[in-house]
Amino acid sequence: MSPTDPGPGESAPTGPLAGLLVADFSRVLAGPYATMLLADMGADVVKVEGPAGDETRSWTPPQRGEVSTYYLGVNRGKRSIALDLRDPDDAAAARELARRADVLVENFKPGGMAKFGLDHASVSAENPGIVYASITGFGTGAGRDVPGYDLMVQAISGLMSLTGDPDGPPFRAGISVFDVMAGNHATIGVLAALRHREVTGRGQHVEVNLLSSALTGLVNHSSAYVAGGVVPLRMGNAHPSVFPYEPLPTADTELIVTAANDRQFRRLCEVLGVPELADDARFARNADRTQRRGELRPLLVERLRTRPALEWFDLLVAAGVPCGPINTIDGGFAMAERFGLDPVVEVGEGEAAVPTTRHPIRFSGTPASYRLPPPGLDEHGEELRRWLSAPAGNPAGAAEGGAGRG
Repeated sequence: MSPTDPGPGESAPTGPLAGLLVADFSRVLAGPYATMLLADMGADVVKVEGPAGDETRSWTPPQRGEVSTYYLGVNRGKRSIALDLRDPDDAAAARELARRADVLVENFKPGGMAKFGLDHASVSAENPGIVYASITGFGTGAGRDVPGYDLMVQAISGLMSLTGDPDGPPFRAGISVFDVMAGNHATIGVLAALRHREVTGRGQHVEVNLLSSALTGLVNHSSAYVAGGVVPLRMGNAHPSVFPYEPLPTADTELIVTAANDRQFRRLCEVLGVPELADDARFARNADRTQRRGELRPLLVERLRTRPALEWFDLLVAAGVPCGPINTIDGGFAMAERFGLDPVVEVGEGEAAVPTTRHPIRFSGTPASYRLPPPGLDEHGEELRRWLSAPAGNPAGAAEGGAGRG
């Protein structure tokens, strides 16, 4: 059987990537996040785990049942097979999976896949249409031996130097932001390479590293250094180039106010009951407001302290002024519900059902699908081994329209 054939109670794959087979040799976050996005878009993703499983299965607390919510958050839509790549039979099964796949995603240390005949050169020799995506911490050159942990990249890239109070210590972001960013970049690279294969019939090697994702992700701060010779420093929650663009105190709690242009600033002043500030020559342009933030901030705060944050939120948003309360995660989901975004979807049925966060992209014609809950370790091992041992058709891209499913 093909792994894309629906099992009992399952629906057939749908979505823009339906019919594609992804061999997922990744673990932890960046790779699994990328392959989950591909699965949501209809790809059949086979998650290859070692005998002990992806280590995030045991990263607790928090947990749901016996499984960490970390693992559950990035592994829906996949089938799991446990393979010990040091075992000749298991390694052969892994190579056969790679031979049949359209896409392979891995985040082994550079050179690690070559020990098992699963590096790009070996796989593409058998499967020239393969789109082979590698995610590393610091590339395959001089940084190949440096472990790729997100916290290290936040430190090395400079992000931590930008995060925190000006007079306090540097801080990490609250999530593994560059793992997620690299996962997104890997997904973009895979989709671009699939388009290239559609035109030429040839696959290619897509390489992503966390440090490069970090440096492009620092956007205006990177440009400040590269194009302007300026090394930015942390400013707490303030913005170096725009004011107001930060939390401001109200009667009960702080409110993010982002009046980033002259029109928005004028509307802010009107709602606050101080329209004269918009005509004050000291604050006429953004550059003036940013330079004189020390004079302007207390004038705005004086008015904001007269109402609670959520009252100002409704008034300001109605007037076209961007703002928002500083929520905890539950508040963030509540706001998404309020805006009709339906942020939570349930994957699976009965006791196996798992609530999870909705795919971030909406398609008018080929919506994301949520067919499979995050798999148990080797949950689909028997059926996948049976499929891999059966005669296979052409590898991916070997024939026009070939999906590499066997």
